[in-house]
Amino acid sequence: MKRLLAVTLGVLTAIGGFVDIGDLVASSLVGARFGFSLVWVLLLGVVGICVYAEMAGRVAAVAGRPTFDLVRERLGPRAALVNLIGSLLVTALTLAAELAGVALAIELISSVTYLLWVPAVVLMVWLVIWRTRFETMERVFGLAGLALVVFVVAVVGLDPSWSGMLDGTLHPEVPGGEGVPTYLYYGIALFASAMTPYEVFFFSSGGIEERWGPEDLAVARTNVFVGFPLGGLLSLAIMAAAALVLHPAGVEVGNLSQVVLPVAVPLGKAGLALVLLGVFAATFGAALETALSCGYTTAQYFGWRWGKAAPPRAASRFHVVVATALVAGAMLVLTGIDPVKVTEYSLVFAAVALPLTYLPILVVANDPEYMGRAVNGRLANTVGVLYLAVVLVAATAAVPLMIATKAGQ
Repeated sequence: MKRLLAVTLGVLTAIGGFVDIGDLVASSLVGARFGFSLVWVLLLGVVGICVYAEMAGRVAAVAGRPTFDLVRERLGPRAALVNLIGSLLVTALTLAAELAGVALAIELISSVTYLLWVPAVVLMVWLVIWRTRFETMERVFGLAGLALVVFVVAVVGLDPSWSGMLDGTLHPEVPGGEGVPTYLYYGIALFASAMTPYEVFFFSSGGIEERWGPEDLAVARTNVFVGFPLGGLLSLAIMAAAALVLHPAGVEVGNLSQVVLPVAVPLGKAGLALVLLGVFAATFGAALETALSCGYTTAQYFGWRWGKAAPPRAASRFHVVVATALVAGAMLVLTGIDPVKVTEYSLVFAAVALPLTYLPILVVANDPEYMGRAVNGRLANTVGVLYLAVVLVAATAAVPLMIATKAGQ
């Protein structure tokens, strides 16, 4: 019964926790500008995160150590340091975007400017990390994030042409007025939103927090192969809602209110209330994950004691890193920089950092010293190498495309 409960809640948590500010902005923006022509990229990203999250979860369950800890040991301190720096920069930028997302959700509810809410959001995130058990934290915000299912209801309520949607998905083309470089730029951003580096590091570390062992491989795999695809379905619904409402009207997404607008069209105020709850929970949960990920990767690299289960005094350096990341993210948001642009830039740089994240995971998952008989099989290696090639192409093209398109303009 306990294992069944862990699987059930784990799946629900994965569904609610998959969608963060990057998925909200990228999916909505892409749907508004390109209709259904980039759905294939989202599907590609969902499969990719499943492939590598399964490896990361299996490493944690079998080796009993988080992925980043083994990366340093397996690749050496210098190579792992490059990985650490890249991961920290991207995760810290993502954290700033998540904090802004929480504050913007509160602004839409209260009509008080989001900048005034940022300090309160930081304090709330820090208190939850400091005082709440890992399982409680993960499940409460993950389950609350399921309110985003209202996007699926909204798509059905819009009574779309299902054959037209399918045709646009199966026969993608660059819409008139959009250039191929811009199409590719947003395609990479959408791909990166599904494969954001912090997800696998948090997933692996979370497995250690929940004391996974070899007997929990089924739990880890259920989280991955059921939870992540269903989370991807939410992203697809966000894209579809924008494609149905905003794309025909020529509206480009520039703020969070436009992301939630398609829900209000068929469902009115009740739908708007639910979607705002979902956005708040999803971005708050992602802020928790990114803040913790900054602490996880840093502590694991330096060999410090870490984790929410450890008494704060015993893991003081871990908590200092988490708090520092929160303050740094808040300071960036308080400069007044456009939160949507922060999100877009975080996705571009996440794309650049993808090889630093996924190559070491592939290496560790193939090491029999750590994994014994649970090393990657032929299928996992074949798909993993193919995705690594895709990741390298995306990482190489991301910054040149950002420059060529002036960040998608």
